[in-house]
Amino acid sequence: MTNELKKIALIGQPNVGKSSLFNRIAKKRIAIVSDMAGTTRDIRKHEVEILDRDALMLDTGGIDDTNDAIFSNVKRKAVECAKEADIILFMVDGKKIPDEKDKELFYELQTLGKKLALVVNKIDNDKEKDERLWAFFEFGIDEENLFGISVSHNRGTKSLFEWIWEKLPPRDEEEVINYEVDDDDYLEDFLAPVEDINESADFQDDGEIRVAIIGRTNVGKSSILNALVGAERSVVSPIAGTTIDPVDESFEYKDKNITFVDTAGLRRRGKIEGIEKFALMRTKEMLEIANLALVVLDASEELYDLDEKIAGLVDQYGLGTIIVLNKWDENREDFKEFEEKVRRKFKFLYYAPIIAVSAKTGRSIDRLKDKLVEIYENYSQRVPTSTLNKAIETAVMRHALPSPAGNFLRIYYSTQFETKPPRIALIMNKPKLLHFSYKRYLINFLRDNINFEGTPIHLVARGKGQREESEEELEDF
Repeated sequence: MTNELKKIALIGQPNVGKSSLFNRIAKKRIAIVSDMAGTTRDIRKHEVEILDRDALMLDTGGIDDTNDAIFSNVKRKAVECAKEADIILFMVDGKKIPDEKDKELFYELQTLGKKLALVVNKIDNDKEKDERLWAFFEFGIDEENLFGISVSHNRGTKSLFEWIWEKLPPRDEEEVINYEVDDDDYLEDFLAPVEDINESADFQDDGEIRVAIIGRTNVGKSSILNALVGAERSVVSPIAGTTIDPVDESFEYKDKNITFVDTAGLRRRGKIEGIEKFALMRTKEMLEIANLALVVLDASEELYDLDEKIAGLVDQYGLGTIIVLNKWDENREDFKEFEEKVRRKFKFLYYAPIIAVSAKTGRSIDRLKDKLVEIYENYSQRVPTSTLNKAIETAVMRHALPSPAGNFLRIYYSTQFETKPPRIALIMNKPKLLHFSYKRYLINFLRDNINFEGTPIHLVARGKGQREESEEELEDF
């Protein structure tokens, strides 16, 4: 059972690679578990399998010294998490010299008497190992508990996993004497690139709704997250940029597992300072693994060009989308007027529904949850070929195919070949001659007859026997 598992705490500053290591460890077998009594709200928890032994992985919020009050709060929670754990992995950036804040917290963790490893990430080759790793011995760590690794290059992780494995109890049926931890075939499979998870997830409906919450700094993204999950899970502060490292929170709703990723606020590029550069990068990383996005706007303010640029990221990654107007006053009666303003600003997200909410009062939060499930179902649906063909045939009858330069165009049939987002192929005689405006007409006709609300649609014209589309043939409406 979960409460009998050894607990592993992963602690460190933002941008040291904690999330990447967490994903690499957790990807083998993931089970979302309930909050543990006495732990903090910025902790991700997954049951994991280290080789063939089970554990509970705890990933804390990043420790950052940008603001003394925030640093003190996050540091306190990291120590609380470490006290709950049996094994502590303290992660630092090997590209930098040892940090005084890191050493201060590491010394405090040493006093807990736990199994403690210092994991120095971004040691990409033997030269860096020789030149950089020695500097971290000033943490007062023994050589057998110091690991120079590169998560992105999958270097040095084998030794770390073996170290963790030795600290975990065997399963009841395990034969300890006969087990060999250096089984290269098994390790090669276990340590496969993290990206493989995301690629395979696109082709199967696992019921996992991954939602990226994006928007300008201080538009209320953390407050919306808290309202949606029904608890105060991420640090909420009037200080712009409080949420530095994204925090994942999952819960069950209508037979779906919804995981929210509360991303750090984005500022204008010219004003991005320090750790917020990494927050921008992490936001893009979250969009890469998400399938839905909430574009949060502050309804109490004017719309900015930056709002448009941030929303453009969603369009770039082809996600199912809901536009959320936060801080909407119950007494306001100008929704239609504001909606038209948003539509003019975000023409490329014309398919996204707009919902006005108040995270503070809870207005329309349940409606937003329902809409998330509905949009996900649209995003992951596979429309029967017969239904598509009937719709396309009807569209062609209503508005005939053009005849560019006297060429006769004919659509033989249509079929959907991918989901998340839906990708539809038109099999025809001269695909390169089909004008983008007619593709747009077909997409609009499909939207009028099939529920694709909230999701982009990719439409590609192909010749018979042609399997791969070129970029210029692909249209997204």
